[in-house]
Amino acid sequence: MAILSTLISIFAPIFLILSPFTSYTDQILSIHRTRTSAGFALDIPGIMLTASILKIFYWPGARYDVALLVQAFLMVGVQMTLLKVALDNRPAWRGERPFTEVGKSYVETGSGRPFDFWLWKQQRPYWEYLVFLAFGLLALHTLLQPDGSSLYTKLIGGLGLTIEATLPLPQLYANYCARSCKGFRVSVLANWLFGDMMKMGYFFASEPGRVPWAFKMCGMFQAGCDACLGIQYWMYGDGEPIDDIETRLS
Repeated sequence: MAILSTLISIFAPIFLILSPFTSYTDQILSIHRTRTSAGFALDIPGIMLTASILKIFYWPGARYDVALLVQAFLMVGVQMTLLKVALDNRPAWRGERPFTEVGKSYVETGSGRPFDFWLWKQQRPYWEYLVFLAFGLLALHTLLQPDGSSLYTKLIGGLGLTIEATLPLPQLYANYCARSCKGFRVSVLANWLFGDMMKMGYFFASEPGRVPWAFKMCGMFQAGCDACLGIQYWMYGDGEPIDDIETRLS
């Protein structure tokens, strides 16, 4: 048991640091190669960028493990690349979004989100949101100079981890509506599942206090959602979405 804990403590941080590349490189290349991001939930980079930026500003107060901080910085770079590629190759606007029925138009249903958040037709609002978020947090951090016990530190830490824990939900719903996992790379799912095992082992094998309990709780929730994605892939496979089939039959 001691040997296993030692191996996890050595290799898990390396895997966590490299996970942004191992998890999303294949998805980026697939979208670029096929020239379409259909089937891929655009909320994934939105969730990960928001959560990672919040986690970066959480570190000065919480001083959690450095490997998780490095991962957050690398995740921002990878997710910005994924967002850019997905937006450049977005299909003709059909109102595609995770929390509405597939196939209904944007004009007919409305987004159901304040200010059509993360459903914008133009690319500029996506980047403006990220800039405002980062500089807004920087201004708050400079003004408040929070420590580990401050309400501000606990708030942004809890918010960032909670947002990250919801990562699989948009893809779960998109797969359910389409009755297909086409467009979502199995390599991403495999890395998510393997990453969950590594994270859980690292979180619970680490010295007490090194990894806050908020990381552990949100990690367990996300692992359960990733397992549900695995069940969906087993049930649906990567066949054609039902809306594409209906379009050809009509």
